[in-house]
Amino acid sequence: MEQHNEELKAHLMATDQQFRTLAEEHARFHRQLEQLEAKEHLTLDDEAEEIRLKKHKLHLKDQMNSILARYRTPQVA
Repeated sequence: MEQHNEELKAHLMATDQQFRTLAEEHARFHRQLEQLEAKEHLTLDDEAEEIRLKKHKLHLKDQMNSILARYRTPQVA
């Protein structure tokens, strides 16, 4: 099942512009979070930014999962 999901993601990255854009944004926010988390001490602004990034990243993941679900669901005619 996991391999099927990875294959589907790879297919969508190659063929679906919306999915690709969401995945690229998700990866960008992930990198920004890693930079924040690498800091020894977070300021209040850093903490607020961390929360904002996590919420936005989760929203993007939800959108990506919605697209994946459309492709996983058998088409009933």
